[in-house]
Amino acid sequence: MTKTVLVVDDDPTQRRLIQAVLEREGFAVAQAEGGEQALTRLSAGGAADVVILDLSMPGMSGMETLKEMRARGFNPPVIVLTATGGVEVVVKAMQAGAQDFFIKPASPERIIVSIRNALQMGDLSAEVQRLTKRTAGQFSFDDLIGDSPAMTQVKSMGIRAAKSTIPVLILGESGVGKEVIARAMHGASDRSSKPFVAVNCGALPENLVESILFGHEKGSFTGAVDKHLGKFQEASGGTLFLDEVGELPLDIQVKLLRALQESEIDPIGSKRSVRVDARIISATNRDLTQAVSEGRFREDLFYRLNVFPVEAPPLRDRREDIPALVAHFVRRFNVEEGKRVVGANPETMAMLAAHDWPGNVRQLKNAVYRAIVLSEAPYLQPYDFPAVSGLKPPFETMPGQPAPSAEQLMAALPKEAPVRVLDERGHLRKLDEIEHDLIQLAIELYSGHMSEVARRLGIGRSTLYRKVREQGLEGFEEAV
Repeated sequence: MTKTVLVVDDDPTQRRLIQAVLEREGFAVAQAEGGEQALTRLSAGGAADVVILDLSMPGMSGMETLKEMRARGFNPPVIVLTATGGVEVVVKAMQAGAQDFFIKPASPERIIVSIRNALQMGDLSAEVQRLTKRTAGQFSFDDLIGDSPAMTQVKSMGIRAAKSTIPVLILGESGVGKEVIARAMHGASDRSSKPFVAVNCGALPENLVESILFGHEKGSFTGAVDKHLGKFQEASGGTLFLDEVGELPLDIQVKLLRALQESEIDPIGSKRSVRVDARIISATNRDLTQAVSEGRFREDLFYRLNVFPVEAPPLRDRREDIPALVAHFVRRFNVEEGKRVVGANPETMAMLAAHDWPGNVRQLKNAVYRAIVLSEAPYLQPYDFPAVSGLKPPFETMPGQPAPSAEQLMAALPKEAPVRVLDERGHLRKLDEIEHDLIQLAIELYSGHMSEVARRLGIGRSTLYRKVREQGLEGFEEAV
């Protein structure tokens, strides 16, 4: 997802110069000629991942604008511009909440480095906040990624369920994020300050399932050298999430049913039952109705768990959420891996949104993780996702290996390349020769429609006509 930089400066020339630098690096740019206009844009919900703010402006100064932004709760990273490098001015700006500063005029390299540092700091702050909320049990439905109709329905159902202690069964394919939904229910409930205990029932050793869930007394069986409380007691006062509940053995299903009905458990070796107070949320990717008909799941337990079913949609049914998910994973893995990837370019994002993702959100997460680790460019490219695009990086060289030779470059080029970059000896052709061939190809490809040619080449029509004359291509006429 393209990052947007808001440039706030009363000097239109300065704004255009910064815009040109940022757009060359793939950033989207918005402009404001003063503090009031910038605040109005932010208040209206205008995107701003980073703000470049001039300190010296008529009317509301940059310092006043920065303080007002923070007072209104707008917290994008801010980089301040100053005409002088006075330490006192810079210190005041940092104290007011600025992340960086540079003195005008700044070099393009300095601007880009500053922007990427600010984005990285924003990623770090967001990741710290996410982990803090998760640890404190404060994860809520506002933290679920996606606003598609399918996810809006999930959030609506989940908020209703969170207000009571009704048993919830989350249904959905593997990898759709059933545990994330369960954590949101816990965080939105009155039990959010108490433990959230997650158990993957499909991963429990069969001979230890009862002990892990219900606990045991010391000496109750060989190897029981200490008393163990079990997951039900660990979740006392909070929420117990039973993932893949359909994998439980039938004998354990009987004990689970009693725990749900009587709010009591019988630890192994205990002489008396133990009262428990844990809200139960279960999940499965199986068809429990079929499992009941085949005798693999108790019917009475199914009805007890399936009081309030919530259907978690597969990713292919909420494709409009993929850009937001990708942006979220990019921020997260940037922090974990110390990278500075800005996002995915439009072509890559369109490719990711069109993919079916049979492994759902988990598969997308792992694909982005791999791409972040391997990417060396600011934006993720289609070849960073070889399992989806079928493409490989142009040349994969290990650190310390020499760059590919001219012969290797020539061999890698398509045999019928419409515009050749290298000559017969493997050296780069002159720029005007490549430009001549590219313009000629574009005119032929778009049947002489010069407006479309100019748009595709990213230049103005007047510039295109000038280049046509310079390259001796006047014979091409615009089609009517």
